[in-house]
Amino acid sequence: MADLPVIDISGLRSAHPDVRRAVGLQLGQAAREVGFFYVTGHGVPPDMLAEMFAAASVFFAQPRAAKLAHSIKRSDNNVGYVGLDDEQLDPTGGADHKEAFNIGLELPPDHPARVERRPFRGGNFWPDLPGWRALMLDYYDRCWSAGRLIHRGFCLDLGLDESFFEDKLDEPIGILRLLHYPPPNSPDSGPLGAGAHCDYGNLTLLATDGVAGLQVRRRGGGWIDAPTIPGALICNIGDCLMRWTGDTYVSTPHRVLRPTAERYSIAFFLDPNPDAEVAPLPGIAAKYPPIVAGEYLTQKLHATYGDHPSTSTDDRQPV
Repeated sequence: MADLPVIDISGLRSAHPDVRRAVGLQLGQAAREVGFFYVTGHGVPPDMLAEMFAAASVFFAQPRAAKLAHSIKRSDNNVGYVGLDDEQLDPTGGADHKEAFNIGLELPPDHPARVERRPFRGGNFWPDLPGWRALMLDYYDRCWSAGRLIHRGFCLDLGLDESFFEDKLDEPIGILRLLHYPPPNSPDSGPLGAGAHCDYGNLTLLATDGVAGLQVRRRGGGWIDAPTIPGALICNIGDCLMRWTGDTYVSTPHRVLRPTAERYSIAFFLDPNPDAEVAPLPGIAAKYPPIVAGEYLTQKLHATYGDHPSTSTDDRQPV
């Protein structure tokens, strides 16, 4: 546990600069040294987490045909249902034995980016489940707020104005992802639920249901478990923020072992606005050329999915 610190981010809401700065320095140290940490004070109530896991269970318990009606293959903006064994996060390993459901930023139908059919700017698929959509959007907004708050802490650590990332995260490529790992059907069914990988965006906020499986690679090699801590979310740095900070912050490989029991997790991936420029930060040595965030994510998705639907131009986008 000493390798994965627990940080209370509620101090970032303080009116006192010294309190905010102290939290920012804790976040910065964790982001530099391990890239993984737990956060409390994030604003997601425990009862909401319980509701989310229950809602995920209801969705994944549906017949396969009902889930495939919302297939990500029918979307051109990375939302919808991903079937068992459809992903392979580790290119040197086998398929990930998990299924997922992706929810993106809910923009109104008349938003210019939706009208113009820009990448990552379509609508979401919504299953016909009572109260499901409202719960998901509420949770999405809370994680989005927590993610922006953490970025304010990063700014304090990096010597930037606290609001530096605000206009780069106000319409993000944020994905809320429900994940279901079935229990193994036989001893030889494969060791991994999700292969070793780094996340693509700026940061991830993850809720786990208490079933073991998540492991984080130590900087010096070897793997450590990342158990569930009641009331805490797991946060990790993604490749985009590592690039943005000139490798000052580290994106750390992690994996999910094949669980011994049915397992659910809920991830919120906070990527920048599609048109945000990921360029060297003030005061940090430039290591990478500037790139537009949407192009960067598209490259990452291609590595996992090949010709990913999010880059297509056909008429598959949900409304």
